[in-house]
Amino acid sequence: MDSGLRGKSALITGGSSGIGRGIAEVLAAEGVNLALASRGVDHAVVEDLKALGGDVHSIQADVSREDDVKRMVAEAAERLNGLDYFVNNAARAHHQPLTQIDAETFRSVIDTNLAACVWGCREAARHLISQKKPGAIVVVGSTSMYTPGPAEAVYRISKVGLKSLVETMAVELAPHGIRVNLLVPGHYRTRLTAGIPADIEAKLRQEIPLRRFGQPLDCGHAAAFLLSPILARYVTGAELVVDGGLSLRPIYFGDDEQLKALNEMQGD
Repeated sequence: MDSGLRGKSALITGGSSGIGRGIAEVLAAEGVNLALASRGVDHAVVEDLKALGGDVHSIQADVSREDDVKRMVAEAAERLNGLDYFVNNAARAHHQPLTQIDAETFRSVIDTNLAACVWGCREAARHLISQKKPGAIVVVGSTSMYTPGPAEAVYRISKVGLKSLVETMAVELAPHGIRVNLLVPGHYRTRLTAGIPADIEAKLRQEIPLRRFGQPLDCGHAAAFLLSPILARYVTGAELVVDGGLSLRPIYFGDDEQLKALNEMQGD
C-alpha cells in the first residue's frame, strides 16, 4: 500500500537512538529524506539510515535550549530543501520524590520534555505554514501520563502537558492543512529506561497483556501511519497508543494459561 511518504522530508529529535531511531528507520525505508537532531552526531547511524533509502543529515542541537531549537529547524529545512514533517521525540527522565525535587532537575526535565516540544512545534509550524502546503507533526508522549508514579512527578507532568499541547495545535493548525497527533509508547528498552532492575522488569512485563516490551520499530510503523497523507489524512488531535496493552492495567489474578482458557473453544 502506498503511504504517500516517498520524497517527503522530516526532522526527528532524538533520532539517533531508541524510539527515535526506530521511527527514522521506517521513514528512511519509505523514502523519506531525514534530518536527525541530537546532542551528539552519530555518523554510523546516519550511514545505516542512508543504506535504507533517502537522504539523511545529522544536526547537533540541545533541544532544552530555545536558540538551539530555532537553529535546528532552520538548518533542517535548509538541508532538506523544505520540511514536510516534524517528529518531537527527544526526552529526559530524572526522578526525585516530592520532598527532594530541586529547581535544576525540574527545569532540565521540563525544558527537555515539554518546553522543547513547544519551541520545536512552533518553529516547524512557522515553516510549514510559510510553504503553504499540507504537513504533519507527531509528538511522542508516554503511557506515564495515564498513571501516577512515586518519585516521577516532574516527568509525568511533562508528559501530561504534551496532550494539551497536541490538542491545541491540532485545532490551530487545521486551517493550514497541518495535522498534529500524539504517539504514546509504553515500555521500551531505550537509554531512557536503562538501569531498571531485572526483577522490576519482570513485574512490569506481567502488567502488559502482550507479555513483551515494545521494539523501536513498533513506534516507527505507528509514526509512519500518523504522518502519511494517505493512510491518516483524516486523523488529527488523536492519541495512538503503542504499548502492548500496558495502559489497560487489567485486574486479573490468574496466570496466562487460565486467561487463555477463558476463551478456548469448548466442545458442543
